[in-house]
Amino acid sequence: MKKLVIITCLLLTQCVLAQTEEDRIRETLTKYIDGSTGGQPKLLKEAFHQDLNLYYVKNDQISIWSGKDYIADTKEGKPTGEKGRIFFIDYTNNAAVAKVEIASPGKTPYIDYFMLLKTEGTWTIIHKMFTKKKK
Repeated sequence: MKKLVIITCLLLTQCVLAQTEEDRIRETLTKYIDGSTGGQPKLLKEAFHQDLNLYYVKNDQISIWSGKDYIADTKEGKPTGEKGRIFFIDYTNNAAVAKVEIASPGKTPYIDYFMLLKTEGTWTIIHKMFTKKKK
């Protein structure tokens, strides 16, 4: 029995070690997607840096939406019906960029661009810009 426990622990350790940096970045982006589309503000808090702002263009001017307000506008337990898809991830050492699409049937999708940094083994979204796809 002891041998089985030891072998199981070793196999689990191997699986954890096999996780790539891209997998870890994807986990953070998935927290964002699930948090924003699934009505789970707690996941957004886990994914976002506390001082994150969202940047977008409105009336041909740069507008800023605080991350705290964005999280506050996410209604707990109220899914939006949207789906998220990660288009790409690029990283070097502890810095990464990513592109995500958030789409709802029959509506123009949003495109999100993220900057992430890794500290203490955890990837955090530190910056978000977004726009709507043109029809």
